[in-house]
Amino acid sequence: MAKKKKAPSGNTICQNKKARHEYLIEDKFEAGLALTGWEVKSLREGRAQLVDSYVIIHNGEAWLVGAHFTPLKTACTHVVADPTRDRKLLLHRREIEKIIGATQAKGYTCVALSLYWKQSHVKCEIALAKGKKMHDKRAADKDRDWARQKQRVMAAK
Repeated sequence: MAKKKKAPSGNTICQNKKARHEYLIEDKFEAGLALTGWEVKSLREGRAQLVDSYVIIHNGEAWLVGAHFTPLKTACTHVVADPTRDRKLLLHRREIEKIIGATQAKGYTCVALSLYWKQSHVKCEIALAKGKKMHDKRAADKDRDWARQKQRVMAAK
């Protein structure tokens, strides 16, 4: 029988590990999220995924696209919950202009890295990133394996 997934401990709600593997992270931003009530309740239970999420800029506003918040059966009985709806990111105008300039002129992609609690607010860490080539991914895997082997040898001594 499968074990029940525990709610995340600490401030982190979820992370996008695939983004760190697929992209070279250049610049990070902290953005607030405009959420509805059932979304906050599902985040408290740790039911969010950022696997294929990214950020788009539309009419001067930043939007989180592709994030999946699984609705709770007890929390959203009176509304029709859309788990993959676009969610507005709350950023300063200068940050939005920096993201627009980097994505249009320099070929960057803006991806969501993690969701976490900051006091009573939900924050999303987004980053400007460039895609890795296949040989870059292999080199990163090789470095990670080498670091693991070094730790094993040091622990054995």
